[in-house]
Amino acid sequence: MSHLDPEVAALLAMGEQASEEDRRHLDACTDCAAEVASFARAVVAGRAAGEGEALLTPPDRVWESIRSELSLPDDTAEPAAHPREASVVPARPHVAPRRRRMSRRPVFFVLAGAVAAVVTIVTAVWASGGIVPRPQVISEARLDGFPSWSGAVGEALLERVDGHDRVSVDLDASVPENGYREVWLLTGDASDLVSLGILDGSSGTFDIPDDIDLSKFNVVDISQENVDGDPGHSGDSIVRGTLSAP
Repeated sequence: MSHLDPEVAALLAMGEQASEEDRRHLDACTDCAAEVASFARAVVAGRAAGEGEALLTPPDRVWESIRSELSLPDDTAEPAAHPREASVVPARPHVAPRRRRMSRRPVFFVLAGAVAAVVTIVTAVWASGGIVPRPQVISEARLDGFPSWSGAVGEALLERVDGHDRVSVDLDASVPENGYREVWLLTGDASDLVSLGILDGSSGTFDIPDDIDLSKFNVVDISQENVDGDPGHSGDSIVRGTLSAP
């Protein structure tokens, strides 16, 4: 039995529509079906390596490393001779069959090399700080407005990124132009508090010091502060809410 060309199998693995003849052949030939499945796994692995992340342009050294690893010619390599300049060899009558058995190793190594190149790019860009680790949401809170701040509302997320905790807040409130807003963590009974920083605008992200016990400091508060030199809480809270698991 003749088999699918490796090029055809690779195209089918990457999503090309199979012809009726190819489909019938795959139904009957376990070898070719296994080959297409193997190529498909390589394609899925290559696509999954950067899934969900924005595509970034890696530095030149990454491409140089890939070119060296795959033994590819550099950009200055002399181009191949034009087909018209090649030596003319007398043609012999020959009709090649549509299907022919040939080595599958070259196409497999091309796919494997493509997967390796993707992994190399992602690893290099990650190492250079080009990809930010995806945050893990630990808990969240709805921030309700105080009576003196009618209509104010907000939300807070406690996130863990690369082993460190942070709080991201969003505030929707009409606030005066004078003064500033400050983000705090409070204990459940409001007996102790720690400032995370000044909120510039309506949203912000604040790192949490490693020595803060988040099982106790689980209340997020955003306050209106006056420019009076006093580092303490003004007592004028705009919104507040308790963090809990999502």
